[in-house]
Amino acid sequence: MTGKDGRKEEEIRLNAAVYIRLSKEDGDKSESLSVANQRMLLTEFVKKQRDLHLYDVYIDDGYTGTNFIRPGFQRMLQDIEDKKVECVIVKDLSRLGRNMPKVSEYVNEYFPDKKVRFIAVNDGIDKQYYDIDISDTMMIDVKNMFNGFYPRDISKKVRSTFRTKQSNGQFIGAFACFGYKKSKEDHNKLEVDDYAAEIVRRIFSMYLSGLGQNTIARRLNDEGIPCPAEYKKRCGLHYHNGNRLSTTLYWTYSTVRRILQNEIYIGNMVQNKSFRQICKKSAVSLPRDKWIVVENTHRPIIDKETWEKVQVLLKRNARQTGLDGSIHIFAGFLKCGDCGRAMVKLKRKGDDCFNCGSYNRYGNKLCTIHRITERELEEIVLNDLNYIIKSVKDIKLLIEEEQNKQKRSRADLPDGIQEYQLEINRFTRKKEQAYEDYSDGIISKEDYLRYQEKYENQILDARLKIDLMNGEKEGQSFSQNAWIERLMRLEQLGSLDREIVTEMISMIYVYENNIVKIIYNFSDKA
Repeated sequence: MTGKDGRKEEEIRLNAAVYIRLSKEDGDKSESLSVANQRMLLTEFVKKQRDLHLYDVYIDDGYTGTNFIRPGFQRMLQDIEDKKVECVIVKDLSRLGRNMPKVSEYVNEYFPDKKVRFIAVNDGIDKQYYDIDISDTMMIDVKNMFNGFYPRDISKKVRSTFRTKQSNGQFIGAFACFGYKKSKEDHNKLEVDDYAAEIVRRIFSMYLSGLGQNTIARRLNDEGIPCPAEYKKRCGLHYHNGNRLSTTLYWTYSTVRRILQNEIYIGNMVQNKSFRQICKKSAVSLPRDKWIVVENTHRPIIDKETWEKVQVLLKRNARQTGLDGSIHIFAGFLKCGDCGRAMVKLKRKGDDCFNCGSYNRYGNKLCTIHRITERELEEIVLNDLNYIIKSVKDIKLLIEEEQNKQKRSRADLPDGIQEYQLEINRFTRKKEQAYEDYSDGIISKEDYLRYQEKYENQILDARLKIDLMNGEKEGQSFSQNAWIERLMRLEQLGSLDREIVTEMISMIYVYENNIVKIIYNFSDKA
């Protein structure tokens, strides 16, 4: 007799594909799972079957069973599509895969649809494509379910180990962040890479000086400085960045930004920022409250004060305006005192100026121009800062003189504190009265703002004196107040730069007629 394909019935033998898989998770299992043992078992099985012919052996050594992006498996599927393979044979169902839904889809849907017989030798499964035996299908699904438990159990144990290490401040990544390298003695510890660390310091310094992130990236590229991915390759590391095209081995805006935002540079280990689900290729980002942060685990490259200044500037979201890619010193710090919209910088011959953003966009329907030149604004802010710096130094001299003359003992300090508190209350009432006079039309807006500035500066002086006296009362030195210490480090300023503005100022409000209100970081008042 002759079959439908022209072959004699006794010669009709299905072309069988022997599929072998061994994953890293199976490394500590029995030798019976090895590639060689699987090959021997399955080829001997085929030889004993009169209706099977060994067409080819497909091997995936070191590939997980939780997904099906495996070269051997994909090659077998192509041969099935080309009708070269009519039967698939595996040692057991878990060798096909450990992703329950996908394994079930291949065995119960794909193989029958392609008229492919499926055999799992050790599981006693022999499923012809035309079989519709529900009990066989249920048995496959049950075995498939138990096979699916294995990678989940392994994953849970591995993650538990990783979490313990992360909580102890141990580094578990494959590659250290740019600026660091793994310690040769302990791969869970980080050491400073001197060359890369110097590049990191330059990036922070350039950004603080007012250069934008795109400009920093261009300068580094122009100087031929290797980006993090390229540097790792030059160091002999087999590094691949899944977020980067293979051709983009250069500095970019996002590369610079990631460095500026990375807390690892102040000595803190930050891990568990994402996780990869079983059977999924892509990682899922975790919210910040799920990150594992351990402080002071390694030597910092950037001091904390510099890092905090940079974070403030990054949140300002300022745009580059200069021809050299620089950001003007007040970018992100200026708002209209009336409508609250950000001020806009305009180029003018002789002197650049700032206008209210609402006026600039919609005209005087929403707000007035509030124009102030950059030179005038710098002069106002500079004079105000110098006044505060001088006031702090004067207060220090006053305290030292009184101590030297022994005119005040520590027991007398509370009386002095009470006196300055009364001053604060008095000037606060004057501020309130000025507002009432302005509301009643007794004084103009310009006069009101001048009174506000005057009284608020007097309140600030009194508060500084109270802080100093509290420090003396508790036996502290003058410099132990953090903000006073910073102000004391500053001499009279000859000019402003973006670093000083960032450190000292929270926001600047501009009113009409060059009236400016400055909110400082060291006080909730101007």
